[in-house]
Amino acid sequence: MKAYGNISRVLAPAILLCLSAVIAHAQATITKTSFGKTSAGENIDLYTLRNANGVETTITNYGGIVVSLKVPDRNGKFDDVVLGFSELESYTKPGPYFGALIGRYGNRIAKGRFTLNGVEYKLATNNGENHLHGGIKGFDKVVWTGSEMKTKAGPAVVLTYLSKDGEEGYPGNLRVRVVYTLTNKNELKIDYSATTDKDTVTNLTHHSYFNLRGEGNGDILQHEVKINADRFVPIDTGSIPLGELSKVAGTPFDFLKSTAIGARIDQGDEQLKNGNGYDHTFVINGRPGTLRLAATAYEPSTGRTMQVWTTEPGMQFYTGNFLDGTLTGKSGKLYPRRSGFCFETQHYPDSPNQPSFPTTTLRRGATYRSTTIYRFAAAK
Repeated sequence: MKAYGNISRVLAPAILLCLSAVIAHAQATITKTSFGKTSAGENIDLYTLRNANGVETTITNYGGIVVSLKVPDRNGKFDDVVLGFSELESYTKPGPYFGALIGRYGNRIAKGRFTLNGVEYKLATNNGENHLHGGIKGFDKVVWTGSEMKTKAGPAVVLTYLSKDGEEGYPGNLRVRVVYTLTNKNELKIDYSATTDKDTVTNLTHHSYFNLRGEGNGDILQHEVKINADRFVPIDTGSIPLGELSKVAGTPFDFLKSTAIGARIDQGDEQLKNGNGYDHTFVINGRPGTLRLAATAYEPSTGRTMQVWTTEPGMQFYTGNFLDGTLTGKSGKLYPRRSGFCFETQHYPDSPNQPSFPTTTLRRGATYRSTTIYRFAAAK
């Protein structure tokens, strides 16, 4: 009898640990509801992913948009930390790409033109004389095919889309697959893959606007940001790269040490003037293709932190410079200038026209792969 008592004392902690793991796993859920219909009558879905810690995100198959992302602060209070709308109709209108998947090409292509294999391709010019974020109807405005998926890491939604040859002027039938996983480590993980039947260019990214105080809760100028980049991509007045990479040292673009976004954003720097603030690609240190830390953001009043890990060579840091207070968000609050910031992991702008930049050419028979992770925590 004594032996059984000893065994029970040894096994009890292990049994409790196993039970805890089972309970935690049971708490991770994914549900699918209706988010309405497009003007063309297409049914749009909303997927709600909840992990074992109560962190929750909602994602729609319209534009692959992250509609909400609720994470705790240092006191355990949950807030939605991404800007967006509560209804589908607002997402269907021209706007600032809140929470969307971006493609075929994230960022700008100069004058909407590039040459590949000796053939010039002409794209829509939807940003002055330039092409931006895939054109007039980019991936942010298409209906993706969605499905739920349970993984060991946490609940996931799989989105697929066939971008047909010639869509928005791009060559090749591009088959795209994006997996959003809400892990039990409080990460929103995004895995991209794509194949083509004809050589093309591809540069996919994600466009959430973050405010770690909570969406609609003021500006983001007090957020402290650290970016793992010794260099950035200078731009002209049309936000097209000048073709060189500049060192951040001694400039307002030096975020190698944690610095408040607002500390230098209005300095009389030519590059800040060209971007109307920060709207530049940073060259992430380390070897592209390997998952590495790109940036960290910290919000002092809530203690919330967000790390960004990526396999991409660059990250666009955008500070909501063109928000103007005319859009009303999910909580009924207006979104004024600089009320959200973006960390868009990607290749550099205008790469198809910049031979010195890492290539964005996707060859027939090859597979495009990219991973980005947004990891959330709260400092005490």
